[in-house]
Amino acid sequence: MKPFEKWLLWISTALVGATGVAYFWVKYFMEPAQPWDVVAHPIEPWLLRAHIVTAPLLVFAIGLVTTNHIWKHFRSGTRAGRASGLTAMVVGGPMVVTGYLIQVITHPGWLRAMAIAHIVTSLVFLLGFVLHGKVFRRTRRRGVKRRDVDAGASSPTPRTSTSR
Repeated sequence: MKPFEKWLLWISTALVGATGVAYFWVKYFMEPAQPWDVVAHPIEPWLLRAHIVTAPLLVFAIGLVTTNHIWKHFRSGTRAGRASGLTAMVVGGPMVVTGYLIQVITHPGWLRAMAIAHIVTSLVFLLGFVLHGKVFRRTRRRGVKRRDVDAGASSPTPRTSTSR
């Protein structure tokens, strides 16, 4: 994966994840100052807006890395990070779809179902994404050549003292 793609994916995931977790916390765990207040905290609408505005950046980043990283490694059978990568990949679609549906559904029952589905898939995506990043950092620390992992070698070759 190119450095620009990697940084775009990490930054967009961090922005969307942070705004989503903060919005969730404010909405569901904070008590309104007054019993008749519509929002629990004045920052709640701003967190929601920030989450909605940054989400397309994450969708773009996922689309950008799909052909050069996700699909290439999936087809080649790369073993390093396969479980965490597949987890993030499988829940990524439902996470995006439920996120958009929350904005257009008006029926209270369906809206609640989409919100729960979005929260669950988002948390699983974040977990898979973070674990996937840790797998590749651990792989590099063990002395595995980056090109072997990127090339899709099923068992990366350890770096020797003579190789650079």
